[in-house]
Amino acid sequence: MELTNRGMAIKIMRLIFAMVFLLSVFPPAFSQTPEIPETDRIRLAEAFRLGEELGDKVWPKWSQAPFGVLLVTAEHEFLVRHLHPTSDFTLIGYDSLLKSNIYFRKRTQPTSFLATFPAVGGISTIVVGQAENTQAKTSTPWVVTLLHEHFHQLQESQPNTFADINALNLSRGDQTGMWMLNFPFPYETPEMKQQFTLLARALVEALQSKSKTDFSKKLQTYLRTRADLKQMLNADDYKYMSFQLWKEGTARYTEYKIAIEASKRFNPGKEFRALKDFTSFDVVATDVMNGIINELTTLKIEGYKRVAFYPIGAGEALLLDRVKPKWQQRYFVEKFDLEKYFR
Repeated sequence: MELTNRGMAIKIMRLIFAMVFLLSVFPPAFSQTPEIPETDRIRLAEAFRLGEELGDKVWPKWSQAPFGVLLVTAEHEFLVRHLHPTSDFTLIGYDSLLKSNIYFRKRTQPTSFLATFPAVGGISTIVVGQAENTQAKTSTPWVVTLLHEHFHQLQESQPNTFADINALNLSRGDQTGMWMLNFPFPYETPEMKQQFTLLARALVEALQSKSKTDFSKKLQTYLRTRADLKQMLNADDYKYMSFQLWKEGTARYTEYKIAIEASKRFNPGKEFRALKDFTSFDVVATDVMNGIINELTTLKIEGYKRVAFYPIGAGEALLLDRVKPKWQQRYFVEKFDLEKYFR
């Protein structure tokens, strides 16, 4: 009897070892389901809450724009607040913090990505890596940058936006949208180098002027310098520059505006404040403004290329706040040319 029991015990032990081995090699399906890292959940939730609470104070009806995000991590991509997930995504479940169903798929995009385009189902989607892997580096700048990208969703959600962009006739046969990045603007001609240096310098002087009289004088100098630049460009080159100033420059301006509003009216959540890399929104607002001024001060169009339009457009929008406070009412009606709003 004792031998029989011993034999049975040995069999049971072998069975247990076999099961442990199999589980180590083939873990159960539930352990394969990925999750958004907790730090990223907190960051995303803060960005969504910031948009909900302050978005409409920066841009009318901004809160009505879709806010779909594709978070790119080392192994997976997580789709959050997307209206129409495609079949290549698998549902994880509902996340009460993010107020959204969460979907995932294997990673397809670079982990450093930070862009907004119709990445999923033809719908404008923010594709963003984790803060540490992007230019933002830390949590609060990442949240503010996400709102920059969310502004692009507001732009793209306007009626007829893509038809109006196509009507610019700048694609030259390109059907992918890459012309927006690769348009052959004459960045490297000596005339452009010199004129953009003058333009950036005049813009900084206008932005930094304090008195009404000095500001008026510096603004007129800037507008004359801008008019001179317009005369040096052919029609398509000017349309491209104007489009980029309108699109990307205003998004950079919005990044500053949401940060400054947050510094005055937004109480960061407890979990967000507890993140080890948390910084206050007033610090980020100062950094964004300093970044705009520094980029303009050191701007070399041949090196910056398309990115030069970001600080220039942001600077123009900031000037408009001073001379035409209601200019935003014209923004989605008279599209693609900030210069009109100065008139």
